[in-house]
Amino acid sequence: MATFGNPFDPQIELRCSCGKHASDSEHDASVMTSTEHATRRVVESALIRALFPTDATRRKFIRSVGASTALAAISSLLPIDAIQAMAAETRGPLEKKNLKIGFIPITCATPLIMAGPMGFYSKQGLDVTLIKTAGWALIRDKMLNKEHDASHMLSPMPLAISMGAGSVAQPMNVATIQNINGQAITLALKHKDRRDPKTWKGMTFAVPFEYSMHNFLLRYYVAEHGIDPDKDIQIRVTPPPEMVANLRAGNIDGYLGPDPFNQRAVFDQIGFIHLLTKDLWDGHPCCAFGVTDAFVKENPNTFAALFRAMVDAAAFAHDEKNRKEIAAAIAPANYLNQPVAVVEQVLTGRYADGLGKVMNVPNRIDFDPFPWQSMGVWILTQMKRWGYVKADVQYKDIVERVFLVTDARKYMKDAGAVPPDSAYRKISVMGKDFDPSKPEAYVQSFAIKRP
Repeated sequence: MATFGNPFDPQIELRCSCGKHASDSEHDASVMTSTEHATRRVVESALIRALFPTDATRRKFIRSVGASTALAAISSLLPIDAIQAMAAETRGPLEKKNLKIGFIPITCATPLIMAGPMGFYSKQGLDVTLIKTAGWALIRDKMLNKEHDASHMLSPMPLAISMGAGSVAQPMNVATIQNINGQAITLALKHKDRRDPKTWKGMTFAVPFEYSMHNFLLRYYVAEHGIDPDKDIQIRVTPPPEMVANLRAGNIDGYLGPDPFNQRAVFDQIGFIHLLTKDLWDGHPCCAFGVTDAFVKENPNTFAALFRAMVDAAAFAHDEKNRKEIAAAIAPANYLNQPVAVVEQVLTGRYADGLGKVMNVPNRIDFDPFPWQSMGVWILTQMKRWGYVKADVQYKDIVERVFLVTDARKYMKDAGAVPPDSAYRKISVMGKDFDPSKPEAYVQSFAIKRP
């Protein structure tokens, strides 16, 4: 049985054996409805494991007396309600309740944005002002200048900032990953007959920032088709809200960008979705929830509350049944400023591709907050591959300082989630496996790269 399963159910084992889920974390997501519910299940499961070390003994006892009698009997000996209350009240006072959090109006920031109107911040005692920001360079600068307490960031940004790549070096952390997948390559309609990237020489593409998964995935994609991204095409940094206008004006031929702007190009009948980035790397990170190292050290309880809000919001967003409700909450002008229909197509994965087809891809975007360090190592390999970092890179040391896996495990458990035991997992990009223990060999394995 997984941590959030019912320990008083005699039909299950104390592990995920229901046969309906691929993993314990998936099983847990299906039954976790709130932090309170999760805390109750954690306490009950811990007590039952202590009393009945084997599943056979537990199941035999519960079948003999019934679940209600078992719960009553155990409650007469152990104060379950009191223990649950203690588990829920182990949080210290907030050092800072009023917070400013920056964001770019894209669906990658769904957990961070929806946590405002849907009450996930206030549930943790936080009064958060969400500040819509024009572009990623401004997001970076406001974090460096301490104008924002925390911020929506591209997942490579905290690595780059911590290393001093493109800015003054300042320790920056990835607290959670905001989303996985959720990007696309969009082309102008005039290119509907140029689907083969080998024909893209001379074309101009937009990405939202140099230190972005968009830039690294676009470069990877075209290079795998023999196109040198620095010599054969032009790549321009363009704020996401300006991508559609630039496509309409003919300033660019396409972009690898975040939604809702891929779907908005289809909605406006000026572009089509060439491919989803999940088809390059299914489960790739995009955006992150970033905080400075100083903020974490100075405000540990506030940071924990923010983390719980993000984990709760991500769990809610992960459930496909909630996607339409979320779309309505984040579409208004003060957030994404998009038609609800556009946002719904992104979040539900049922969308028009711009070429007359209606696609159904439920995991077009998904939400998994765990900051896998293997993702960070892959990002660093691409920074090295394309010359954004010239010196030798201490991949493991840098990533383990920036991607806060230990904190993630602690606060995910506090919020009732089940974090993975390892910080590294298998990655495959366009069919090529990546071994995070051999990053430099991976960089050198590519034919197209910078010296």
